[in-house]
Amino acid sequence: MARSVTILDVAALAGVSKSAASLALRGTGYVSEAKRRAVLEAAEELGYRPNAAARAMGSARSGIVGLILDDLRNPWFVPAVEGLSEGLHAVGLRPLLGDWRLEGASLVERFLELRVEGIAAVGTLDGAERALARIAPVRAVQVGSPRAQAPGASIVTNDDAEGARRVVRHLAALGHRKIAHLGAPGTAVGDARRAGFEAEARSLGLEFRTVDAGLTEDAGYRAGHGLLAAPDRPTAVFAVNDMAALGALSAAEELGLSVPADVSLAGYDDTPAARLRALGLTSVDNASREAGRMAARLLGEAIEGLSGGEGQTILLTPELKARTSTAPPPAVAR
Repeated sequence: MARSVTILDVAALAGVSKSAASLALRGTGYVSEAKRRAVLEAAEELGYRPNAAARAMGSARSGIVGLILDDLRNPWFVPAVEGLSEGLHAVGLRPLLGDWRLEGASLVERFLELRVEGIAAVGTLDGAERALARIAPVRAVQVGSPRAQAPGASIVTNDDAEGARRVVRHLAALGHRKIAHLGAPGTAVGDARRAGFEAEARSLGLEFRTVDAGLTEDAGYRAGHGLLAAPDRPTAVFAVNDMAALGALSAAEELGLSVPADVSLAGYDDTPAARLRALGLTSVDNASREAGRMAARLLGEAIEGLSGGEGQTILLTPELKARTSTAPPPAVAR
């Protein structure tokens, strides 16, 4: 197997010392223009790529932020990660992505070994209590509703209870008096959204019930099928997220029900699927991109020592996006 090109090879070809080659490649310190050009040309000719881990060991800073995602399969994370990446790049930091579902606690250890300057955790991260406690040596920020908090971490999240209340008010304004919620018990977002749903439905005097489902399409399908197959089915269903709502939509179609003519359907997270014209799913925009940007700014300030050691919790106001999947119930429509 061919030997990897090292910085010593670059320095030898350029006719400079190793330290001069290192300075030229990093763009730091003083190196004459002639030497800098010679080093860059030698690196290109040899196909040299600097080793990020080795460079970090020789520097006080790595410039890397570890991004821990709860589950890469969840489309809610796309705008959140985009916002985080944009914000981190703006302050000269580079994100390194990891999937908690696949790697678990070992992901935190790997990031710490790479001497990351900070860690951004996105999502609930079930079972992460001990792993998050290990983050203490570096600055951290969390996006979404976490089950456990990293030491000193700021949390940027959506007001899930308020978002659920807005869905209920929307359905009530359309004339629905009998509504149901497909919940996700035991999850931070599920518990908050259920609380908001039930509190608002109770205050408006609606007939309501919550059915245990989950955050996946399959969970929404199974719970939605049982709910909509019953003779006393509701006129509107609010799912805990868009994925569960898509599952409920499949169940409705399988049962010969039309959305929204026979039953209205709403989700949460305003994922790209919800915005498809063919689907037109009423959903709640939880400002996940903005949450990512704000989290990146807070993390950058913490890394630079511009904020105190104590984290803060920021709740972003959600916005209801009413689309074609919700309409007046059949009796009202007639």
